[in-house]
Amino acid sequence: MADLLERDSFTELHVGVDESLARAQLRRQIGRLERELASLFAEAFGRVELDHRLVAVAAEPRLLDLGELEGLRDGLAAQVSDARLTLFERARVETDNRELLRRMLESPAEFRWVRVSRADIGEPGCGAWHSRPRLGLIGMLMGWWRVKVSSGCPLAGRLAAVER
Repeated sequence: MADLLERDSFTELHVGVDESLARAQLRRQIGRLERELASLFAEAFGRVELDHRLVAVAAEPRLLDLGELEGLRDGLAAQVSDARLTLFERARVETDNRELLRRMLESPAEFRWVRVSRADIGEPGCGAWHSRPRLGLIGMLMGWWRVKVSSGCPLAGRLAAVER
């Protein structure tokens, strides 16, 4: 009866595992995560700094085993989630700055000397909105405030003349 209750351990069976399907699935997941990280980096370019570099598993080229592929996939998933969080926070800041600009345009006297740049609201270029007194010191004493929009970056010709 004792012979019937004894079981062979699985290590003694020496069953070979076909890793090709698992490798293919992991490579597909890694490829999808790399594409997603690249698209997030392209979306964030110029607005916020994202770490898009991948850490090498080994110094020499070789075929990675399943554990190393899973580690690479998990690292990429963490990078993608960090990039999403960074972009979400930046979008929230840009939305808040757009709201500030809207309120500043409605009542410039409440936002004295406040400056909102185009980069603060996620637009390309060098322009800015600045709440300033109309007519200088007289306007400041009289409470005449306005929002002045800068024209943007200086022209290249002007910069060349300054360098001479």
